Amino acid sequence: MPKFFLFFLISAISFAQTNSYEISFDNAVHHEANIKVSFPNVKSHDLTVSMSRSSPGRYAIHEFAKNVYGFKATDSKGNKLEVTRKDPYSWNITGHDGTVNVEYLLFGNRADGTYSQIDNTHAHLNMPATFMFAEELEHRPIEITFNTPENSNWKVATQLKKTKTNSFMAPDLYYFMDSPTELSDFSLREFKLDSQNIRFALHHDGTDAELDEYFDQVKRIVEQEKQVYGELPAYDYGEYTFIACYLPNASGDGMEHRNSTIITDTEGLANGGMKGNIGTVSHEFFHSWNVERIRPNDLEPFNFSKANMSGSLWFAEGFTSYYTNLILHRANILTAEEYIKSINGTFNYVWNSPAHKFFNPIEMSFQAPFVDAATSVDPVNRENTFISYYSYGSVLGLALDLELRSKGLNLDDFMKQVWNTFGKTEVSYTIKDLHKSLNKYAGAEIGDNFFGNYIYKSEMPKYAELFKTVGLKHIQEVEKGYFGASLSAYNNVVQISSNPKIDSPAYLASLSSGDIITSVNGKHISSMKDWENIIDESKSGTELELLFKRDTKEEKTKVTLSKDPTYVISIDENADKKAQNARETWLATK
Repeated sequence: MPKFFLFFLISAISFAQTNSYEISFDNAVHHEANIKVSFPNVKSHDLTVSMSRSSPGRYAIHEFAKNVYGFKATDSKGNKLEVTRKDPYSWNITGHDGTVNVEYLLFGNRADGTYSQIDNTHAHLNMPATFMFAEELEHRPIEITFNTPENSNWKVATQLKKTKTNSFMAPDLYYFMDSPTELSDFSLREFKLDSQNIRFALHHDGTDAELDEYFDQVKRIVEQEKQVYGELPAYDYGEYTFIACYLPNASGDGMEHRNSTIITDTEGLANGGMKGNIGTVSHEFFHSWNVERIRPNDLEPFNFSKANMSGSLWFAEGFTSYYTNLILHRANILTAEEYIKSINGTFNYVWNSPAHKFFNPIEMSFQAPFVDAATSVDPVNRENTFISYYSYGSVLGLALDLELRSKGLNLDDFMKQVWNTFGKTEVSYTIKDLHKSLNKYAGAEIGDNFFGNYIYKSEMPKYAELFKTVGLKHIQEVEKGYFGASLSAYNNVVQISSNPKIDSPAYLASLSSGDIITSVNGKHISSMKDWENIIDESKSGTELELLFKRDTKEEKTKVTLSKDPTYVISIDENADKKAQNARETWLATK
């Protein structure tokens, strides 16, 4: 057989096995997209097409089918096909002639890492929120054409492989679903690092000078995160793309993908975004190693029809969160003082939570389907039962790094080992694998202690000792009185706005979320300033007599304030030289 004929035959077979997508935006002003999908060479008697219920990088259920309407299916000749519904998120199509063509309208008006937004300024597309798929054809390549509005100057930012103007290819369904896309008149900056192209596409209302300044920070982050692992991942098609949208109608978010990330926020670079948004850049790019290629075994294969649960999020998200601000300091974006100050909020949130008595970090990770952008209408008791695996893993990463450094080791080199073992090879890991890997790197004494006490259990590391090794102070303001519940004020009413922490003074006084405090020790309370003045003047052990309303009924209780459990972490200017040198080594630019 002549070579040219063989090539033609292979190309024809490949095309016949390619699912084709087309999306247009004729009614963008009303947040609608028109989507057409063609499934050729269908062998089964009927074909089920579905909208995803979950999205890569998210762990909760999101019913994307709720935004689909105007659905119709035809065969290759345009004949209408019979469609039945067996569940809320799929369509069963019968009577086809080997080709199934689907067309539908999609409503999208939320720009973040999970959903899609279509308007006159852009089409911000998360693929699972936008496109139907046929699970039985998941291994086929996909071709997509984006029909941009006339006179829009829209361009396409995506990790998909470009084939021609506004047309792109994905090797299979998973890669397609993992490839968020922004169509807009965005600005683009790019640079080469180790022969790979790093692109930053930003849709915003700011100036080129602001973007240039911001992109300089992005470059420094990329370079510093590469130093942690020793190299960049081998990005598919030799390119990584930041897809950013900083506009008032966007929602704050960040979502990692294999060769790209979506970053959104309401703040533009001129009104707080220059500093406020850069942490998301640091966090999401770190994921191109940790979670995208250093991959938890329990997230494989990703299931688009249900919630995806992993016990490793304390590492995948938490250790990534530990590096987020550390990298900003190493990239000369945060000062040492700013970085150390940033630890305080996370540290206190984690270690002053009652939730340790219920769940360890693995079990906290299992809660992701209930908290990761999940919604519920019934009240929950998260204040007492949940600690974010982002935060929990972050302070455990800090503890492990300082423990390793006290022994002449460091977390960077451990992450390199994990990368070389599981990331470069793309062999997914289990928690036991991480435990064995730490034992291999640092020895069983450190590895067994860390996993045995802080991962399989929920004990607190000896931070006072660890902080001292790098010249940090770690104190509590025990004289200050502590109440144990959050309050808020509106219309001259002060109300308890959170469930009181278990065993806190508010909890022991039988107060509850929703209670309205009307007076303290006979003094009328009508603002947060009134309340704060009383608390600021009260020490531990002070007894307060409260009048409050619950369900319109006035009640009375006594609250005895306890010691304030808040920790204050700061640089110890009087630390010895050894500790100062250790701190400088820990924080140093690589």
